[in-house]
Amino acid sequence: MSGITTSVNASAHESREYRNRKRMQGFREDVTSFWFLLPILAVFVVLFLVPLIQTLYFSFTDFNGYSMNLHWQGLSNYRKVFSDPSTLEGLGFTILYAIVVMIGVTLLAIPLAVVVNHKFFGHNFVRSVFFFFSVPSLAIMGMVWKYIFSPMKSGVVNSVLSVFGIAPIPWLSNSGLAKFCVIFIAIWAQIGWHATLYLAFLQSIPADLYEQATVDGASPFQQFMHITVPQLMPGIVTSTFLLMSGGLKVYDLPFTMTKGGPGYSTYTVTQSIIQQGIGQSQYGVGSALAVLFFLATAVVVMLQLWFSNVISARFE
Repeated sequence: MSGITTSVNASAHESREYRNRKRMQGFREDVTSFWFLLPILAVFVVLFLVPLIQTLYFSFTDFNGYSMNLHWQGLSNYRKVFSDPSTLEGLGFTILYAIVVMIGVTLLAIPLAVVVNHKFFGHNFVRSVFFFFSVPSLAIMGMVWKYIFSPMKSGVVNSVLSVFGIAPIPWLSNSGLAKFCVIFIAIWAQIGWHATLYLAFLQSIPADLYEQATVDGASPFQQFMHITVPQLMPGIVTSTFLLMSGGLKVYDLPFTMTKGGPGYSTYTVTQSIIQQGIGQSQYGVGSALAVLFFLATAVVVMLQLWFSNVISARFE
């Protein structure tokens, strides 16, 4: 009996030692992981967290960017933001731009990816051509298309229209047309990159699924809706997240094409932050706008991710 007790005690002791070793091993792995993550954490703190705290502090002061002799302003800077018509117009166009570009690119990039996913003569060249449009920056695109859509007779589009006897169209000098041109170029420039993203997901879909669906008599449209779209949902979530976050902070394309005009029709929130904070030396007001924009962007992006996850769950 004592031998059995001794054996049980020894087994319990070995079990405790095993758990202790596993616990120490897990602790060492956590420490190793922490040291690997430390540079990333340091970059995050220096380049994001510290500036964010400074911006929040400056938003309650009259900081002008030069003198550190600050005076507490309370919520007056935030009241100025909501009473500035240019800022409100910029917010409206920014939201319109982000939503329309996200929907437009998604609706066009997925069919394009499906088409170029098939084998045909020159399909690699076609893929390269569509991806090439995403290589130049949107600032360069804006400068080029500013000349193409010039409202003058010398503009490329108006020169072509004049051949058919059509009078010059005020592409960038009309509020509605200017918004259309900026959004159109944004969609055109980003379709290729996002189509390439979807193409990577398409190539990971097993061909057996389509073969089985064909045997079962499913039409191409049914295969697209019940196989392609569900398999693309992770790519759709990633693509729409990038489009929404990029659209909300857009600055380069509208600024290089229209400088925010005519009037404030293509004015963006980012341009308003730069204009007021740097151009007019009102860093307090610019910081208040930046804080509000950061919070609004975080809410919009989280809602967009939640909605995307809900849609993804329906296709699982």
